[in-house]
Amino acid sequence: MNCIIVDDDATARLIIKQLCSKSEQVQVLEEFSSAIEAIKYLNTTEVDLVYLDIHMPTFSGFDFIKTLKKLPKIILTTSDKNLALKAFEYKGVVDYLVKPISKNRFQQSLEKLAALSPQTALSSEEKMSSEFLFVNVDKRLVKIIISDIYIIEAKGDYINIKTEHKNYLVHSSLKKINDKLPSTLFFKVHRSFIINTAKIIDIEDNTVLIKKEVIPVSRSNKGELMKKLNLL
Repeated sequence: MNCIIVDDDATARLIIKQLCSKSEQVQVLEEFSSAIEAIKYLNTTEVDLVYLDIHMPTFSGFDFIKTLKKLPKIILTTSDKNLALKAFEYKGVVDYLVKPISKNRFQQSLEKLAALSPQTALSSEEKMSSEFLFVNVDKRLVKIIISDIYIIEAKGDYINIKTEHKNYLVHSSLKKINDKLPSTLFFKVHRSFIINTAKIIDIEDNTVLIKKEVIPVSRSNKGELMKKLNLL
């Protein structure tokens, strides 16, 4: 998804821009020190997300939200911890980040955005590509709903795509299909397996249970897998 940054503090803008650059989920189109200039930009350009400071001279972040006719998703950024309740009274606000913003908290915010509003968090092109893919099976192109996939296993020069309804043996590689799958949902846990993290039932030691299948998790990937899960 694309975004803009609106903050009168140059250092704050730089920090958010650097955090965005380290994520594959969001791309910065522009940054603005003035809320008024940002509004002018939004009148001519469609944006998925705005990182918005609350306290800005002459025109606050809340004034900014009330002014917009078409609201993108808003992630508020502020040093003030006391406005969170008020912030969520405004339409479009999906998260409230308190400065200084850590890398982990920033990533959690993106995951929350995707989970709360997958329809609007993605551009129309990304949305279409995230819903389904076509695979070549016996010289036929077969449409597979991506959310139905729960495991993909490497089998030599083939991959076995296991879905809720049927399995498909496809001449391809894990790397190739991994590039086609949404990273918010799928994760390569082992050199031979990609899993749908939403289908995990249980995790024990270096394995995950999906349906009735126990899938190995490499030690090098376990830490990253745990970061992707919504842990209590």
